[in-house]
Amino acid sequence: MRNLAKELIGYEASRHKFSEAGALHAYHVTDKLRPHLANLMGIGGFRALLLRALVLAKAEVSWLGAVRVKADGTLDGVDQLHSQIDPAEFLEGKVVLLAQLFGLLVAFIGLNLASHIVSEIWPGISFKDGKFGGSGGEGEKAK
Repeated sequence: MRNLAKELIGYEASRHKFSEAGALHAYHVTDKLRPHLANLMGIGGFRALLLRALVLAKAEVSWLGAVRVKADGTLDGVDQLHSQIDPAEFLEGKVVLLAQLFGLLVAFIGLNLASHIVSEIWPGISFKDGKFGGSGGEGEKAK
């Protein structure tokens, strides 16, 4: 899951040429997932999934404890933290949170549907090479 998360973050960063200083699009991958998953499970379902991923990710990346999930499923507090945290640590937090989100997604809706949704959003990236891992449980802890 982490490899997938890193690839998607890199893909989005290269497509949008985000500046090192700009945190506005720090979680662009999560923002792109939100409408698709909200369509499937409602905004409340997406928010619950993201909240759980955040709780799991906080165990690995302590600064994520200052991030909150707003009612609309967006992340709050990221912009302020971006300028205070080392860029490598910030990237690690993004990767861990996204990997947890994908792990939960696979656990709840299954590998095939999760792969289909992600491939629909990012058609330029192939998920046929095992990036999603075998099962949701394994994906949550994959490093």
